[in-house]
Amino acid sequence: MVPSEFIRYTPEVETVGPDIDNLLSPIVEYWEKKALESPRVEGAGRAVRGVHAKSFGLVKAEIQILHNVPPAYAQGIYAEPGRHGALMRFSSAATHMGTDVQLGPGLGCAIKIFDVPGPKLVTDEPDSTTFDLVLKNHTMFIANTARHYLFTEDVINNAPDYLARGRAGFKELLADFLTGKGKLEQSDWAWDEMFAFVRTLTQTPVRNPLLTTFSTLGAVLHGDYIAKVRIAPARHNASHVIHHELDLESRPDVFRPTLVDELLAGSFDFDLQVQLCTDLDAMPVDDVTVEWPEDRSPFVTVGRVRIPIQDISGPENFEKSDAMAFNQWRVTAEHRPLGEIMRVRQIYTASAKARRTYNHQPQVEPKSADEVLPQ
Repeated sequence: MVPSEFIRYTPEVETVGPDIDNLLSPIVEYWEKKALESPRVEGAGRAVRGVHAKSFGLVKAEIQILHNVPPAYAQGIYAEPGRHGALMRFSSAATHMGTDVQLGPGLGCAIKIFDVPGPKLVTDEPDSTTFDLVLKNHTMFIANTARHYLFTEDVINNAPDYLARGRAGFKELLADFLTGKGKLEQSDWAWDEMFAFVRTLTQTPVRNPLLTTFSTLGAVLHGDYIAKVRIAPARHNASHVIHHELDLESRPDVFRPTLVDELLAGSFDFDLQVQLCTDLDAMPVDDVTVEWPEDRSPFVTVGRVRIPIQDISGPENFEKSDAMAFNQWRVTAEHRPLGEIMRVRQIYTASAKARRTYNHQPQVEPKSADEVLPQ
């Protein structure tokens, strides 16, 4: 495929509602309130993340940007071959703490890449030299607009209460999700979001995190183009994992012990990949409930992620993981998140500040992986 077939970014490809600023304030208030109530609600004795609440491990890694990347893909931070230190936080994707079987198979993987020059888009950290990728083991998000986000996050956060009422509670959850708890006009019901939610709920497999693909969900700017980004496990990972199959019902914690065992025994690799948009109808920017088809545009490897052998078993690893903050907007302008829902996710900065202030944790970005996880 030649570069002319890729969609070049213009402002018209993304739509942000005129009431976005009015909607962001209650969303920020919602997440700040959740963070401050979490010590009591979650029973952890500290403020926990509003999403990705349960950490499975913080690991040291290295990012290698490859030589000879095709020009359309060699944009921004991927334009210059080289190596960067990195940290990766593996976690549940759920909004609560609990046993792994309660939280389900949804996983998160956040990557902090060090020594990336250039101003960053987190407004109070423009001089940070870190660059974040915030990924999930899904390919779709479950809200397309700020208005829908207000309802869907509230419903999902209260999912344990709904599900405690059995089948009737699950029906009520779906009804509230669809109708915004009865506050949305029928023409604005969240049908696309509900179908994406049910699909991720029912079709996400239980899988070893080191054999899992993690994606950005929403679209991002990629220099001149529009992209989604993912990390995919290298094929040889499967040849030496200890835990090929996971049973979440076997014990309260499954994912963290799996990571501990695997990383004590061997190193693991992921391919860092970019998918460029070639068709705005099939690969929309504003509709994040749509999975971009790979037959329209395959993922192309632009880098490697190397996780060396290491011991993450100690309690200090959890403490360091808990103190980290990751943000989709801690990126350079060439990789700006696109669309309304990615604009909404900018508010996670406020949630992180509230959490770390309550926990008396540092608010500044680390300078290197070794600073956080000394050798």
